[in-house]
Amino acid sequence: MSVSLKQMRYFIAAAESGQISQGAIELNVSQSAVTSAVQQLEQTLGVRLLERYPTGVRVTPEGSRFLSHARDIIAAVEEALRVPRSFHAAAAGGVRVGVTYTVAGYFLPRHHARFARSFPNVTVQLYEAPRDVIEQALLDGALDIAVMLVSNLAARDRLQAEPLLRSQRRLWLPAEHPLLRAERIGLGDVAQFPYVMLTVDEAMHTARLYWDKTPYRPNIVFRTMSVEAVRSMVAAGMGLTILSDMVFRPWSLEGQRIETRLLDDDIPTMDVGLAWRRDGEPSAATSAFHDFLSLAHGGVGPP
Repeated sequence: MSVSLKQMRYFIAAAESGQISQGAIELNVSQSAVTSAVQQLEQTLGVRLLERYPTGVRVTPEGSRFLSHARDIIAAVEEALRVPRSFHAAAAGGVRVGVTYTVAGYFLPRHHARFARSFPNVTVQLYEAPRDVIEQALLDGALDIAVMLVSNLAARDRLQAEPLLRSQRRLWLPAEHPLLRAERIGLGDVAQFPYVMLTVDEAMHTARLYWDKTPYRPNIVFRTMSVEAVRSMVAAGMGLTILSDMVFRPWSLEGQRIETRLLDDDIPTMDVGLAWRRDGEPSAATSAFHDFLSLAHGGVGPP
């Protein structure tokens, strides 16, 4: 079995953007190159990784599992290439890192573990807080850097942001839901069914921004701060929701299946990234933490 790093990078770009064309743009390659790489990968693995639709692509359950491993492999390679050359190798001291709820649960742990192995003399102090609290702590100097949803960042005039991951938001549905048979789905279709609204990390505020661009409103039957509660409720048929691929898992805790679909409407991505004070002078430990995460993801362009 021969799988190249290029194939994995192209697959990751297509999966995270939800479109072959967008993945190609982000990689600065042709659309046919991404299509060919994904097809070769699927042939080698013997499974379908992406399902194709007129509006884009969706990760299959097998693709979701492979995506997680592919991200780890690419991050590990970046780390292996970086560590011998890094001028931060001798960095020591502490770095105070603010994290938001979603980042703490679904993004940071694997990176934190690798950073600790690469920089044993740097102590990372993690503080979980809402976005506005983290922003103020960065401005006050109480935090050195933050890993958060930079797509929600408010103080852009005083804080610098660097996106690391753009996660596509999709519609989550229970298995055999009638909308699964539709060729195209819009917010108008979603509004006809019960809706479970996640409220943590300003998810409800973000949802309101794209719903307000339409004449429709979600038929909210329950609000919760728990992603797992949303997952279980959607799988059980209590309602639909729109959430990002980063928190998606194809099965609920009860073992019930969840499906996803792209929407025709303009739904913004959920951007995870780094934020720090513009006029601050980072310590060696803070710079090491920043560069480690930045190199691990290779950058996704300006927010």
